Amino acid sequence: MTNRGRIENGGFLLFLTIITIALGVVVSAFAAALLWSALAAILFQPLYQKLLKRWPERRNLAASLAMLIIFVAVVVPTLIIASLMIDQASSVYTSMQNGQINFAAYFQQIHDALPQRLQQLVDKSGIDSFERLQSRISGALGNSVRTIAGQALSIGRNAFAFLLAFGIALYVTFFLLRDGDRVGPAICRALPLERSVTERLVGKFVAVVRATIKGSVIVGLVQGGLGALTFWLVGVPAALLWGLLMALTSLLPALGPAIVWVPVAVYLLATGAIWQGIAVIVSGVVVIGLADNILRPILVGRDTGIPDYVVLVTTLGGIEICGLSGIVVGPVVAALFLAGWQILTEQRLGQPEPDA
Repeated sequence: MTNRGRIENGGFLLFLTIITIALGVVVSAFAAALLWSALAAILFQPLYQKLLKRWPERRNLAASLAMLIIFVAVVVPTLIIASLMIDQASSVYTSMQNGQINFAAYFQQIHDALPQRLQQLVDKSGIDSFERLQSRISGALGNSVRTIAGQALSIGRNAFAFLLAFGIALYVTFFLLRDGDRVGPAICRALPLERSVTERLVGKFVAVVRATIKGSVIVGLVQGGLGALTFWLVGVPAALLWGLLMALTSLLPALGPAIVWVPVAVYLLATGAIWQGIAVIVSGVVVIGLADNILRPILVGRDTGIPDYVVLVTTLGGIEICGLSGIVVGPVVAALFLAGWQILTEQRLGQPEPDA
């Protein structure tokens, strides 16, 4: 290739890089909506393909019916739950501002209910003083609830922006469902990678997206719903909001919803609500705990090959950077990272490596 050819190719690649970055900047305001559109299209593509087999020459009809099913089965229940959550978040937020909800007082109640020797042991423990520990934990819980309540109130105040992003997400999802079997291969062909590498990376991407949404998100919603129902039955205030916290914490390996229901059970037992505390413990261990073990293998179907500690770190990091979208973004980045390095290792050694 001549110098002129190299310069022209380099200039063209530079142009593609600049215009790609420019496009990203232009659509960045709707990045979350576009991301969830792509995720929804990947997740519900099998549904669309089934409908398309019934009406092979009517792609618009198949895509429209798929969108109708998605709207009725997913969107409507989500909006109903979100509206109820916003109401409870507003109530909790107002109560915290007025001092009606005081986490420090709750911890003091637990402390006073402990046996005298245990109180002295806690006060003299190596974690400074109980008062300081109480203040830190109370502050952390308070900030968590304030953050969730603030986000919920923000959605309510910015209803127009939310509805606009929501409408764009549905609109783009329709076209990605209808044309996904064409757009996907076209993108793969355009990537400057070997065909085998592209196929493996895309396969890993799709597998992790479906596993994360079907496994983690759906299981999280089930566990959160069971937790909210349990809290409502025993009379815990703002049960739906605490259920949401349980749904979010269910994404964390090892700890999961126990981060929420264990302190609630301890508080109930320490304050004399014995049967309510026992009910929360039984529900947490038997019902909520087993839901993950039963549902996840059915929904996921196969292991994504990502270690639990990697899922934990990347999920938390993804949420920190991308908000709610980080639930999927974090594990996907981790999966592509591991797959990419595995492919590089295979190429250097000249033989395939066993999947992690």
